[in-house]
Amino acid sequence: MNFTFNHFNFNVANLEKSLEFYDKALGLKEVRRINAKDDSFIIVYLGDGTGNFSLELTWLKDREEPYDLGECEYHLALVTDDYDAAYKKHKEMGCICYENPNMGIYFIEDLDGYWLEILPSKK
Repeated sequence: MNFTFNHFNFNVANLEKSLEFYDKALGLKEVRRINAKDDSFIIVYLGDGTGNFSLELTWLKDREEPYDLGECEYHLALVTDDYDAAYKKHKEMGCICYENPNMGIYFIEDLDGYWLEILPSKK
């Protein structure tokens, strides 16, 4: 029996702003969408165009309060082939929330408080 990664979910308060953030910050594009028949939720899957793994953004119509993310002791990590350009872009966007220069990594925070680790590609 084998298992492969399929997707990871983040619940978001504003779907359109989140889609804009993920496109601008990471180049992730919508690959699939599910609209509830009763309009109670929308699920959008984002992909990087290279693999089958996707980030699922779930928007719930009746949700008004921000999500409680606990202590953010989890994260999704992405590798970039141009670390310096990515860092500059994220610095300009104002979304870098934590840096660890000794490890050569940093984290960005999305509009709902989720952390995403940015790693340089291994050479």
